[in-house]
Amino acid sequence: MYIGVDIGGTKTLVAVLDKRGVITESAKFPTPKIYENFLNELNKAVASFETKDFQAGGMGIPAVVFDRKTGEAVSFGNLPWKNVFVGQDVEQITNCPMAVENDAKLAGLSEAMLLKDKYSKLLYVTVSTGIGIALIVDKKIDSNIGDAGGKGMLIEHRGKLQPWESFASGHAIVERYGKKAVDINDEATWQAICRDLSKGLIELIAMMEPDVIVIGGSVGTHFNKYGKILSETLKKYDLPLITIPPLIGAARPEEAVIFGCYDFAKQEFAHAIAPR
Repeated sequence: MYIGVDIGGTKTLVAVLDKRGVITESAKFPTPKIYENFLNELNKAVASFETKDFQAGGMGIPAVVFDRKTGEAVSFGNLPWKNVFVGQDVEQITNCPMAVENDAKLAGLSEAMLLKDKYSKLLYVTVSTGIGIALIVDKKIDSNIGDAGGKGMLIEHRGKLQPWESFASGHAIVERYGKKAVDINDEATWQAICRDLSKGLIELIAMMEPDVIVIGGSVGTHFNKYGKILSETLKKYDLPLITIPPLIGAARPEEAVIFGCYDFAKQEFAHAIAPR
């Protein structure tokens, strides 16, 4: 059995997955602002599971600065945690090795595994409170892509350079229109939102040349409302040197990180896990 831990800025999802990657148990709790309280809540969640023996686990963290060599998560986007070795601490709770990665990258890996027979180079963009970015090439995470996501991309907007996340994220949408994506149904609003999204997407397309773009996150959940509009907006940039790839909504936007935890753990510990 495997365990996945998806740490979000507002909530944490913990799940037990079998050897086929099927969720058999899960628990959710609000993510505490105090790191020690988080460890206590996670301990309670793990203790509540019937499964106690895990081969390995994966964990998605919303870290914007993460030292993969030492395992130190230096800073987080929507959490006040600083300089924590969250992988080592969680291993004490789960009693199994934990593979730790940026949450957007794990979500991207999950979606890439579903599309592995169709596309080899997938760009995953999660649009929720912030904007996360992942590039998956041949079923492997490209860790060189910045963990800061849309916060680290400066895009021209209203006459000045601004972080893409500041005007195109789910949080920015709520601030501007007073509504979440689930409540927006008029085409004019979605056209304006898609113009903002396309500004960052075209930069990513030019730089990474992906075979496909998958949109996830809370805004990605409602891709059916604006997917066609976004594709048409991007086609305006279709130039000889820039080919606009197909855009699709995430297949599992709410649980993509958890499934990515499973996929990543299997990759990282493939040689250490004994069949059971």
